[in-house]
Amino acid sequence: MGIHKWAVGAISALALASASHAAGFVNGAFEDGNTNGWTVGTETRNADLSALVPSDYLNGATGRSAIVAAGTVDPVVGAALGTTVYSGNSSYRVEDTTDGGYLSVISQTVNNYTDADIFFAWKAVLEGAHSAEQAAGMKIELVDLTANGGLGETVISRIYSAEFTSAGGDNRFSQSGVYYYTPDWQIEQLTIGAARLGHDFRLTVLATDCDPTAHLGYVYLDGFGSVTPPPTDVPEPASALLAGTALLALYGARRRKQG
Repeated sequence: MGIHKWAVGAISALALASASHAAGFVNGAFEDGNTNGWTVGTETRNADLSALVPSDYLNGATGRSAIVAAGTVDPVVGAALGTTVYSGNSSYRVEDTTDGGYLSVISQTVNNYTDADIFFAWKAVLEGAHSAEQAAGMKIELVDLTANGGLGETVISRIYSAEFTSAGGDNRFSQSGVYYYTPDWQIEQLTIGAARLGHDFRLTVLATDCDPTAHLGYVYLDGFGSVTPPPTDVPEPASALLAGTALLALYGARRRKQG
């Protein structure tokens, strides 16, 4: 029943999106198994976390980030991290899962946006050490490029440093040994009001190892789009059917006992 209701809602939302003629997200959930529509980059970390500008590193280099398939267990935190794909079959891991003093970036721009909302989801693993400026960390920015006469406005900003004394920055993060991680997918949403209708938006995600090179940091990204998808851990239809059958059997048994 819940799955059926979601399907109806998703179809309705897609119909509304089509009617509004919004510029489409290109592979925003990585379901094609690639980064089509995205700009990527990898570089040696060369500045303090606060001074890192994600868009400066979109050099097209690849090799440290990767498409992640559903069912993949995080190699650092393990099952404690939960799912590595928010919805569907794929997500994207920004930066690799080893140390080395590198950073990686991914970005996509959507032009003339006229849908009601923008959604995306993320998880992170950051190894704690050093000061806030030198520690492994992450930056996520959703920028309204059209706002302020074209100067732009950052409408969603997430900056976390795995400094030695900090649990990743806030209560979104849990701790396992020296690692700070988000066990739950962090769902970000921007509601598009009349003042932002038809604007251009850019999402950029940066993940970085520590500056002295010995501690890692990476981010999983999924679900960049106009409709928030259901999470991967929703039961598969077959599982839901089995659960429903078991409940019906239990109900029948209780009725017979009462009779």
